[in-house]
Amino acid sequence: MELKVGDKAPLFESKDQQGNTVKLEDYKGKKVILYFYPKDNTKGCTAQACDLRDNYELIQKEGYEVLGVSKDDEKSHQKFITKFELPFTLIADTDTSVNQLYGVWKEKKMYGKTYMGTVRTTFVIDEEGIITDIITKVKTAEHTNQIITK
Repeated sequence: MELKVGDKAPLFESKDQQGNTVKLEDYKGKKVILYFYPKDNTKGCTAQACDLRDNYELIQKEGYEVLGVSKDDEKSHQKFITKFELPFTLIADTDTSVNQLYGVWKEKKMYGKTYMGTVRTTFVIDEEGIITDIITKVKTAEHTNQIITK
């Protein structure tokens, strides 16, 4: 079942870069930018994370919390955060359960090979836990504008 605008955001529980438990329900009453990306320290993923970092003050002023999700482990996330001074939480979805819950773990093709991977997607969730926007055509270097100008 594909998620759409107006749906209740699926609740999840996972670990962040420090090994702490993160639950979506802990963010009730706050707006959340839940962004899924393929891999730490890759060109597009770094551009996206740095755009969110560079606009973090504006994002917070608009009332949003940012949660990034990839299948990288906690140690990889810690290095990514340190290297690029990211001010937000990254979720280590090593078993892809959160990716699957949101329908972004899909078959992909590159260089003639087919494999399963994360399709870069951002879900904007309101204070009541309702999805208000789904961004599938992410412009990594201008992602904040895609979120805030809606």
